[in-house]
Amino acid sequence: MSTSSFTVKEMEEFRRTGHITRRNLFDRAMIQSVLEDLDVWSKQFIAELSPEDQQWYLEHDTPHRKALRKLDHPAFHRERFRSLATHTSLRDLIQQIMGSPCHVFFSQVFMKPPEAGSSKPVHQDNFYFGPDDLDATLTVWIALDDATLTNGCLHYCNQHQHTVLPHFAPENEPYNLQIDPTHLDHLELTPTPIDSGGVSFHHGNTPHFSNANHSTTSRRAVAFHYLRNDATLTDPGLNYDSAMRVDFV
Repeated sequence: MSTSSFTVKEMEEFRRTGHITRRNLFDRAMIQSVLEDLDVWSKQFIAELSPEDQQWYLEHDTPHRKALRKLDHPAFHRERFRSLATHTSLRDLIQQIMGSPCHVFFSQVFMKPPEAGSSKPVHQDNFYFGPDDLDATLTVWIALDDATLTNGCLHYCNQHQHTVLPHFAPENEPYNLQIDPTHLDHLELTPTPIDSGGVSFHHGNTPHFSNANHSTTSRRAVAFHYLRNDATLTDPGLNYDSAMRVDFV
């Protein structure tokens, strides 16, 4: 695993574009350990999933029965994910970007199952989070599988956005908050394929999206969302449980 800090050039890139990717940050053994735990957790979760929660957590319009779309709070619920979220390799890089102590306030696993994983429309995380300081959040997105052009890698806007654009939620999809189409014309988003074990860091204002998974392979990833300890979520688009906070130790 690489534990080096970001270079001056990388930090300049982050400030200019709102995102930076570090390849091969985690080795195969650690990622495999997390995937093994994810397999156990997924089976338990589906077995206990209530009918009212199926719309939130299962893929829609798919011939696959009970195909998981996502799982919430892995850093809180699962020790192996918590170890990943607070790993020294991440802590030092996050500290370099954030500049002051922070914690995980929310985390999620995106499953994107083969030939069933749905797209995630263009959005900004800060619309979801509503922090009192727009520079106080950071998303760390870790590829558990190779993320490719065909299975739904992230696409990022390559120009830092200083404001949060208007979003809306499609009917019957309250979880799919997305930028209003009238504001998309000036945004150029480019794909960022990344191998398993690679990590992308992006600012809460950075527009991004992922396409549907049209391949025969999974595109599993985990996103850890960090908040500076001196900041609060004052106007979130969704509800976040502060009791599920995870701190660096």
